[in-house]
Amino acid sequence: MDEFVLEVRDLSICFYSGRKEIPAVENLSFNISKGETLGIVGESGSGKTVTSLSIMQLIPNPPGKITGGEMIFGSLDLLKADDDIIRQIRGNNISMIFQEPMTSLNPVYTIGEQLSEVFSTHQKLSKKESMKRSLEMLKQVKIPLAEKRMKQYPHELSGGMRQRVMIAMALACMPEILIADEPTTALDVTIQSQILHLIREMKEKMNTAVILITHNMGVVAEMADNVMVMYCGRALEYADVRTLFKEPKHPYTIGLLNSIPRIKGGRRKLYAIKGSVPVPGEVTAGCRFNSRCEDVFEKCRIEEPPFFEVGASKVRCWKYEGKGVTV
Repeated sequence: MDEFVLEVRDLSICFYSGRKEIPAVENLSFNISKGETLGIVGESGSGKTVTSLSIMQLIPNPPGKITGGEMIFGSLDLLKADDDIIRQIRGNNISMIFQEPMTSLNPVYTIGEQLSEVFSTHQKLSKKESMKRSLEMLKQVKIPLAEKRMKQYPHELSGGMRQRVMIAMALACMPEILIADEPTTALDVTIQSQILHLIREMKEKMNTAVILITHNMGVVAEMADNVMVMYCGRALEYADVRTLFKEPKHPYTIGLLNSIPRIKGGRRKLYAIKGSVPVPGEVTAGCRFNSRCEDVFEKCRIEEPPFFEVGASKVRCWKYEGKGVTV
């Protein structure tokens, strides 16, 4: 049996606007094992980033609040742990590469100062030893002229370099879980490939579990072992990466895959899923995807489906009622 490094059970997150409660994530469950890469995909507003921030206990409160569930890391429920324990775990055992490296790095401190802080805070190293380890990490993530970069400020580095610095900071303490939130956003294709290769290389070297958050299905195909498809704060499909691409089950997953541009097949209009993602809290009955689904029928609008286990996939869709086991 796989050794789960993190088990998320029935996670629910809400944001408050005045007296109104707006659900962002509802009853979300997933597991991740050591050395596994879990891809979380979906359109903007599906709850991917909010889920990752909840693992790091970085949901701003107010206006956000984790309203239910469990998050088991080892023998500890992160949702019940006090702030001191969370501070010890965050950046040490669980690290995150944030979406935008320019705004994640402090513009008034050098790269060396910011990276060395990780070692001095979590491993209690001296300033000299922290700087030495920082230099080693920059070399490990293949930043050229690492000694020079240590003395530079974030604005003096390119986007790809800043992203490498973020990876170095995230991996400095050899975490058990690395969360990568859109790690290739705003980078050109060549640099994207280098960053993804670097994350995979470091994962294999350290046996780190990786939660990869993206809307790019090509990145998922290249990097992930298992994939969870999210929509409107719900998981709609869960499968290993080969099964998901070869035999997608949920209409939403099929729509995402059909939206990928293809070289073969001649010129044709790109496929687009009709409509747009509902405003959080707008769908109060039935399947979250019912207003955009091409296979919708009456039950979809009235009652939300459970997960059905169909072959190697788990899918939340009434089409599979009677064809799979309810889980």
